[in-house]
Amino acid sequence: MKPVKSKLLLEGKRINVKSSTSIRVLNNIFLKLGCSRKTSKEVSEHLTDSSLCDMESHGVMRVLQYSEQFKSGYMNAKAKPKILVDDKGIKRISGNGGIGIPVMTIAYNAGVSDAKKYGVSALSIRDVGHTGRHGAFADYAANKGVLTICVGGGNRYTWRQVAPYGGSKAILPTNPWCIGIPGGNLGPVVLDFATSKIAGGWIYAAKSANALLPKDCIIDKSGNPSQNPDDYFNGGAILPSGAQKGYGLALIGELIGEALLGPSTTEANWLLISIDTTRYRNKNNIQNAAEEILDEIRKCPPSKGFKNVEIPGERERQSRNNANGKISIPESTWNQILELSNKLSTIS
Repeated sequence: MKPVKSKLLLEGKRINVKSSTSIRVLNNIFLKLGCSRKTSKEVSEHLTDSSLCDMESHGVMRVLQYSEQFKSGYMNAKAKPKILVDDKGIKRISGNGGIGIPVMTIAYNAGVSDAKKYGVSALSIRDVGHTGRHGAFADYAANKGVLTICVGGGNRYTWRQVAPYGGSKAILPTNPWCIGIPGGNLGPVVLDFATSKIAGGWIYAAKSANALLPKDCIIDKSGNPSQNPDDYFNGGAILPSGAQKGYGLALIGELIGEALLGPSTTEANWLLISIDTTRYRNKNNIQNAAEEILDEIRKCPPSKGFKNVEIPGERERQSRNNANGKISIPESTWNQILELSNKLSTIS
């Protein structure tokens, strides 16, 4: 079993599951929940790929959360995304209350297309559920020669997850940022991060796996440090990443998501900016210059406790390459997924 770079402090064991098996099981679940064949396939492949990249927080365990959100009506399984253009020429992608992964695919495709046509594009994504691992979309765009900047925010009344810097109560969502740019010889550089010390998905992953979280990531409802995911769900909060810096980025995300783009529905509003990098320099010049920068960074002597200095985005691609088509998942989490699949098949 390949080593897994995970934030979970797991007592139970992991098992290897073929990616084809994962896709098949998840696809069956989404179909039974009422999603179209296209949506079921796309979401199943996206979640499985996230697990192959060692991004458990956005991997196959998310099917458990998505299932509850479809059942409760929080997300609409039959929703069809639409591209809307207002009388000012502003493009908006509406998810119509559905899952956000197919919506983000449409948004990034539109962003890349418009950037290639006009040089720069800015569009909003609204009325969507969880949008998956943004790094996958940014990686796609960067491979097309397009720099993307995506930020989400809004709906803090529903998603009170993160305490502001200096606060002891959850007020803000995790309000992620994702930036992708064409890189050097090893591919794009992709920075995909929540503005909290840990993504909300890791807390769900820890709970489903009966695992603990790293230290100094969450506090309980009394403001005391904790590693138990239950303390978060029982009125606790996630701490901001980088203290005031993560808090500041989260606050900007909230202002963009709601003050700029309007009231949030379903989960959050998103702003996606796309820039055709070839308007500045040709592809080869960008790649050569980027590789010179990145090579110097990689050669920096590592500090104590580190094997080497890594470049954002490269670890995920390397993990996928090393996975040999298998995901490593906590056994208890996979058993819950199988149980859900069997239950839905019995009901239908």
